[in-house]
Amino acid sequence: MSTPAVPTISDDVRVRDLLSLEGRVALVTGGAGRVGQQICQALAEAGATILIASRSLSKCEQAASDLKRMGFPAHAVPLDLSLENSVEDLAVHIESEWHRLDILFNNAVSVSTGALETYSSDEWARVMDCNSLGLYRACRTFGSLMAARKSGSIVNVASIYGVVSPDFRIYGGHPEMINPPSYGFAKGGMIQLTRYMAVYFARYSVRVNCLSPGGCYGTEMPDDFVSHYCERTPLGRMINSNDLKGPALFLASDASAYITGQNLVVDGGYTAL
Repeated sequence: MSTPAVPTISDDVRVRDLLSLEGRVALVTGGAGRVGQQICQALAEAGATILIASRSLSKCEQAASDLKRMGFPAHAVPLDLSLENSVEDLAVHIESEWHRLDILFNNAVSVSTGALETYSSDEWARVMDCNSLGLYRACRTFGSLMAARKSGSIVNVASIYGVVSPDFRIYGGHPEMINPPSYGFAKGGMIQLTRYMAVYFARYSVRVNCLSPGGCYGTEMPDDFVSHYCERTPLGRMINSNDLKGPALFLASDASAYITGQNLVVDGGYTAL
């Protein structure tokens, strides 16, 4: 039995080339949000054409307009992950308009709050329609576009709460801010689905990874909650407006060409404690 040849390292490939997304098309669901905007800008700065998708087309149009003002190609596209037809229609539109899809960031999330004793089963079912079933639809439908071209990178945006439970002590007098039990359940499932999809799509040279951020600074957050969160985090702060750009670009680009099925936690050390 012959021994497979060992590939040699090419001197022609530079790190800047590995990080380049020139000529690629990236779809970012929930791209108009706080996390989504960081992802979109990182991919745009690396050369990708950005498709920003969500149910709120007006917010996507504003986010796309912001990128265009910076000189980047960006487009708003409608997408309702709770509707099978909406996902399939967008896949057809991408094929017709851009003829390819190279990168998918599943960043859309249906958010609700509430402690266990007040969180209803109806609310659980409502948010799961996006956070679980919608994710499955997106991976399967948009992943098939990449599989047909035998190339692509899917990045599912999860959370530290897919890895650990919330530390209820840091919420103090703000129980309304506590992530409900459905959130961690969905994000933990997302991490496992990432592994499944990574193994399935590997035969088509499509990589699937997960990005799990910690807490992000936001103007709506009470000062004492932010203070408690930062005190509990080894690096002493929350995610700023640039912290996710590097990890997002890494997972989307050829810099991570031999990485699939992994969960990259970006939390300042929060889950290390």
